[in-house]
Amino acid sequence: MYAVVDDRNQQYRVQPGDRIQIHLQKDLEPGSTLTFDKVCAVGGDKARVGTPYVTGVSVTAKVVRNEVKGPKVTIGKFRRRKNSRRKTGFRARYTEVQIETINS
Repeated sequence: MYAVVDDRNQQYRVQPGDRIQIHLQKDLEPGSTLTFDKVCAVGGDKARVGTPYVTGVSVTAKVVRNEVKGPKVTIGKFRRRKNSRRKTGFRARYTEVQIETINS
C-alpha cells in the first residue's frame, strides 16, 4: 500500500517504512510524531484519488532527525569581456521522517 501526501505544496509518494526528507520544521523534536492529513491518492488493492484530497485518510510519520543538510549547490555567474565573476552557494536544510502507518 502506498500514498501520495502533500506537505506544503510538495508531494511525496510514500510507503510504510520509507524515510523521506521534507522541508525543515524547526519546532519538531527527534522521536516526535507527525501526521499528514492532506493525502492526494492511496494505492494498493483498490486505488483512490482525491479531488483534491482523499477524505478519512492520514499518514503517520516519526521524526528521525530534525535537521539534515542537503547537497551543496554552487552558483557561478560570469559576464564575458566585462571582468565580472560571482560565485555563491546554497545548502538546503531538511527534516528526515520515517513513515509509520497509512491510516485509511
